[in-house]
Amino acid sequence: MSTSIPARIAALREAMTRHGVAACLVPSADPHLSEYLPAHWQAREWLSGFDGSAGILLVTAAEAGLWTDSRYFSQAEQQLASSGIALMKQRISHAPEHLTWLQQHLHQGDVLAVAGDSVSVATQRQIERLLGSVGIKLRVDLDLPGMVWSDRPALPKAPVVEHPLTYAGTTRAEKFDRLRNALRKQHATHHLVSSLDDIAWLTNLRGSDVECNPVFLAHLLVETAGRATLFVDRTKLNDSLVAALSGDNIRIASYATLGDALGELAASDTLLLDPGRVVSAVLQMVGAKATRVEGPNPSTQFKACKSETELTHIREVMRRDGVALVRAFRRLEERLAAGMTQTELDVDVLLREERSAQPDFIGESFATIAGYMENGALPHYRATADAHNTLQRHGLLLVDSGGQYLGGTTDITRVLALGPTTAEQRRDATLVMKGMIALSRARFPKGASGPQLDALARAPLWASGMDYGHGTGHGVGYFLNVHEGPQSIRPPIAGGALVPLEPGMISSIEPGLYKPARHGIRHENLAVVIEADQTEFGEFYAFETLTLCPFDRRALEPGLLNPEERAWLDDYHASVRAALGPLMEDADLAWLEKHCAPL
Repeated sequence: MSTSIPARIAALREAMTRHGVAACLVPSADPHLSEYLPAHWQAREWLSGFDGSAGILLVTAAEAGLWTDSRYFSQAEQQLASSGIALMKQRISHAPEHLTWLQQHLHQGDVLAVAGDSVSVATQRQIERLLGSVGIKLRVDLDLPGMVWSDRPALPKAPVVEHPLTYAGTTRAEKFDRLRNALRKQHATHHLVSSLDDIAWLTNLRGSDVECNPVFLAHLLVETAGRATLFVDRTKLNDSLVAALSGDNIRIASYATLGDALGELAASDTLLLDPGRVVSAVLQMVGAKATRVEGPNPSTQFKACKSETELTHIREVMRRDGVALVRAFRRLEERLAAGMTQTELDVDVLLREERSAQPDFIGESFATIAGYMENGALPHYRATADAHNTLQRHGLLLVDSGGQYLGGTTDITRVLALGPTTAEQRRDATLVMKGMIALSRARFPKGASGPQLDALARAPLWASGMDYGHGTGHGVGYFLNVHEGPQSIRPPIAGGALVPLEPGMISSIEPGLYKPARHGIRHENLAVVIEADQTEFGEFYAFETLTLCPFDRRALEPGLLNPEERAWLDDYHASVRAALGPLMEDADLAWLEKHCAPL
């Protein structure tokens, strides 16, 4: 059924009226609280027309608003035009967040509804605490968007496959033994895991139920006594895989029967669950007799700290990914020099062609962002057949892309000078580079967290009265989600947890600068935390840069770099040349050597 956005909002309001609901909250979430969602749970996009990965829709009888952050302001403004839905900017001074807005617009006794399979236990409690103080009630037993979404897509059916032990490095049995040891320390007999990347990592399985993320829809119930149950669509697994799982005491049950198993927990059972990673609807399934304890999923920390086997594969993947990027950028440069018409869409095609030629490439780790000139100022821009720029032989092209390989996940951003650049463009690119170098060179004590380091990347921009609205770094999975917790590098958040950076954790380092209608800058490498020094003041850590691809020095103003910064950049390019050179020849090698020459 094809209906307009205003018609869909009107249908939602009719359902709200029937059920006595004053406001309906539609977050970007599924029963696994994933960042990227299967189509079946993209209710916020279906209702609003806004397809950014982050956003919250709020509908009342008279008003509708879409809350999103600065990465998506321009995109949301365009996509919400004529929808009747107002753009509400998050994390902006004097602009109310959605729960504050509700406190101001609803009245005592009013009811807010949010589907229980799209809100975490922790968020439900936060809403109840804030809105309950002014007499607003919350219902999580109504899926109002689902009631009006008549052509809702079915659940995905992609097959589940084994992640070869050669790459996984650690057997399922070893991972589950480690997990059970952690559960015993918390006196838990059972542990519920609903986050898809945790399940994929623990079971050494991968899927493709979510675009660009090699995960599959499932819940996992682990028993300390030695058994585990994987709740998944059985048709996704072949018989040999089911037998292999059975050999590790993992039985298969229907995805829809999780509630039955949770309801059967006895008074002698103690269930560990993470209130930030389990939805309200699942918590309601837990039997009243069982004891519940709450805490982070132990596996989240385990998989964040990559093993030496994983890091060995990742370093090789970075070489192969770097070769693909060099070849793609060289081909693009030659096409433009030959007068061929090239668009932002062609950049995506070139990158896919070259990555596909590399060993063990599976697919992109996210949709490529290729933004020329003003489109580069949209942090999460995506060119389409109907809206894209044609490249010219001047100015800046921002390219943010990544790949999924059996041996790791990549994420890299480079800013290419396609011809003459302005002094402003070069200055901006260099200030962002200074921030990247400062953070990449950082030494920090054991126990330090990303929010404590974030300012290092922003300081050169702050000194010139500029800043950027996104975080500086996110964790990255191992042939898993390109965005992974628990660590991050971003400004401190009031009440937010300070997760220490630990050896083996991989993070992006990606400061940026965005000037609407002009240009955008973002430099991005992936780096792993390593042990650096032991002094009288304790242990100190550092970053080892993993990404291997030249920066386009034509986009920089070298005179703005101090001697230490110039030395870092020259050393980085020397390492890129040494790592990639043996895999390249002829025109590709010549291009590499040219772009890796010292400043």
